[in-house]
Formats: sequence, C-alpha cells, structure tokens
Amino acid sequence: MPLHPFNGITPRLDASAWVAPGARVIGNVDIGADSSIWYNVVVRGDVMPIHIGRRSNIQDGSVVHVTTRLAATSIGDDVLVGHLAMIHGCTLMDRSFVGLSATVMDGCVIEPDGMLGAGALLSPGRRIGARELWLGRPAKYVRMLSAEEVARNQAGVAGYVALARLHRESLG
Repeated sequence: MPLHPFNGITPRLDASAWVAPGARVIGNVDIGADSSIWYNVVVRGDVMPIHIGRRSNIQDGSVVHVTTRLAATSIGDDVLVGHLAMIHGCTLMDRSFVGLSATVMDGCVIEPDGMLGAGALLSPGRRIGARELWLGRPAKYVRMLSAEEVARNQAGVAGYVALARLHRESLG
C-alpha cells in the first residue's frame, strides 16, 4: 500500500477501502469503508488532518491537501471527486460532487448533493448549497439539480465502489 507516515502519524485506512498503485497517502489521513483513492492521486495530510468518509472516491490524478493552521480537509460519505481535481482545505459534505479538473479552495463548503462542474474554480470561502450546480472560473450558481441528476451522481458512487473492488481483485 502506498501509505506514508509523516511526523509520526501514519494514515488510517478501513480494511475495505482501496488505494491504487501509484497513489500516495501521507500523514494524518483517515479513509472510510469502501472508499477509493485512484491512480496517481496525492492525499497529503502533513500540516492538518484529512478525513475521507465511506464510499467516497478520489479519481485519477487528483490532489487533496490542507492549509497550515487554517483549514483541514473533510470529505463526507458518498462523495465523487472527478479526475485531476484539486481539493484544498475545504469541506465536501455527504453526496457532493466535484467535476473533472475542478478546484475547491480554502474554506469552501459544498453541501449535500451540491455539484461543482468540470473545470470550475470555487474561490476561497465560497459555499455551494444543497443540490446547487455551480460552473465557471470563478464558479457561479447556475441552477438547482434535478432529482434525476442527483440520482445519477449517486449511481456513480455505487459504480466506483464496485469498480474499486474489481481493481483490487485484478491487481492482487
């Protein structure tokens, strides 16, 4: 496993969670049941803690970090973080979604079922409300998500839990 202690603190990983080869999980990081950290992801809890809940996934090439003495990072349950995302010193509440190549900066909050679209930049201290869709650089509110869109996002969570199991079994 690509888990690395830092300053005497070793990452904590539930037995059912999966970290892909090539990913790096460093320091004060806690990863919940059935969560997955994909290829070439860096989760670096060196100067503040990082919590990742149950059934959440951090997709390929993403970075999850913190801000010294300012902001830890908390990722809830059933969260989707798309490929190449930058998650920094923020809170992603249960069932939130961060699109491909999106950036969530210090002090931001994405509420349950909130969505930051692909390529968007959520400026420091901003808050996406429950079921809101935000897009752009800087990100701005666009509209409320439909029940079908929320359900599709949660189906993606289930798909990633199953896919992580397949990768774990295939890679041994």
